Amino acid sequence: MTAVTCTNAPAAKRHVSPLAWLVHVWETHRERVALSQLDSKRLEDIGLTEAQAQREVNRPIWDVPAHWTH
Repeated sequence: MTAVTCTNAPAAKRHVSPLAWLVHVWETHRERVALSQLDSKRLEDIGLTEAQAQREVNRPIWDVPAHWTH
């Protein structure tokens, strides 16, 4: 017998509680503030350009990583 795997099936959505979402948003805000304070040498150390860092810092507070909503 041969096993069949469906590779096009949508991923199951996780339920994220409002409180957990707020905690993640707050953590993201703190990380973006810290990122905004790094100099070009430190950004280079983590593999980011100043432009990439600035784009991340300027994202809206509700713009969180996609995996939080799936």
